[in-house]
Amino acid sequence: MKDVFQYVEANRGRFIAELLTLLRQPSISAQNVGVTECAELVLRFMSEAGVDARLIPTAGYPVVFGQVLAPGAARTVLIYGHYDVQPPEPLEEWKTPPFEPSLRNGRIYARGAGDNKGQMFAHLKAVEAVLQTRGRLPVNVKLCFEGEEEISSRNLPGFVGANRELLAADMVYASDGPMHASGPIVFFGCRGLLYLELTARGAKRDLHSGNYGGVAPAPAAHLARALASLWTDRGKVAVGGFYDRVRKPSRADRRALQAIPFAAKSVREDLGCPPATAADAGGYYRRLLIQPNLNIAGLTAGYQGPGSKTIIPHMARAKLDARLVMDQDPDEIEDKIRLHLKRRGFGDIEVKRLGAVPPSRTPMDHPLGRAVVRAVKQAWGRRPILFPNLGGTIPDYLFTQVLGLPSVWVPYAPHDEANHAPNESITIEGFMNGIRSTAAGFFEIAAV
Repeated sequence: MKDVFQYVEANRGRFIAELLTLLRQPSISAQNVGVTECAELVLRFMSEAGVDARLIPTAGYPVVFGQVLAPGAARTVLIYGHYDVQPPEPLEEWKTPPFEPSLRNGRIYARGAGDNKGQMFAHLKAVEAVLQTRGRLPVNVKLCFEGEEEISSRNLPGFVGANRELLAADMVYASDGPMHASGPIVFFGCRGLLYLELTARGAKRDLHSGNYGGVAPAPAAHLARALASLWTDRGKVAVGGFYDRVRKPSRADRRALQAIPFAAKSVREDLGCPPATAADAGGYYRRLLIQPNLNIAGLTAGYQGPGSKTIIPHMARAKLDARLVMDQDPDEIEDKIRLHLKRRGFGDIEVKRLGAVPPSRTPMDHPLGRAVVRAVKQAWGRRPILFPNLGGTIPDYLFTQVLGLPSVWVPYAPHDEANHAPNESITIEGFMNGIRSTAAGFFEIAAV
């Protein structure tokens, strides 16, 4: 890999400059800002790198699909990424404007730097590096970059279902999420997601709390009682059957959790408060990765401005997200939450689903996964930490359950990338080693 890695280093300045161009282009899918223009820019970069690329329309934003076929290659790698980004608000908390990339202390700061443009772009530059140094790839490579991941990949299931032959491969290799604070990681799946919106309604308008207090319904208090009923006093989810189908951790899972470095002080500094779990690797990562969780993501009712306003709000709303593990099903969990509310006397609260993604896992000992681990070690000079899965949610089930492929994920962004928050970043080291990891991965995968 010496010649490939030398090419990567020799083109460091250009690769970074091209990434900055990509980061300057807004692509906020939730706000319909610049997404199509960004797809066209990604298409241009693909073509310039030597990829046979095109835009494939969906009911929403297009998928940028490209491929490089290697005659005689025995393996095909499908690379997934997304070019859309989160809204940048609150803008006042950014040290520099979110779409004016800034280089500071070995990092690139911009919206999308880590999630996911920087990581996605590293794959494309790896393809270029191998083509320019070797003349061909050792594997067939297909690149599938979507523009709706930040809005729950709403049209990706339809795209995957309609393009199984186009996406046929031996494995999926992708990069998203953060590394560990101690260095590179490889993970093999994700927790699933169920996102619900709960609404309690009262009178037809806000009411004077003196003139109507005690006689008019109080939806905010009603919703607060409903939310409180979802957990026991010890913090366990009180919804009947919520834990029934949770898969028990395997011996390999337990070994992997114990092997993940854990520094209680660093965790506390990162949170700004003590963690709500045991201060040891096994307990912390067990709850984060292979146990489910139910969370209040948003809570709104009544007057929120300065000073006081004595009203009974006519409506209260909460947003819930449940992170689900193997073998939980989002449909079943939603049914259980609805039934719980009804049985507890809160059947009048409206429940609306805003999103759902099943959990997904690939065995950590899969031969193609081991090949990726070897590649990351080549690029970084040390063996990566293995995670059974990510605590967050990605559309991995489409690859493992719909296409039936093993799926391996290698984050290139730092542990403190601040994805979804102001001052998002990727380190230049992470970006460059990401290029090297993917390039080495092609050769390691080809040898399996």
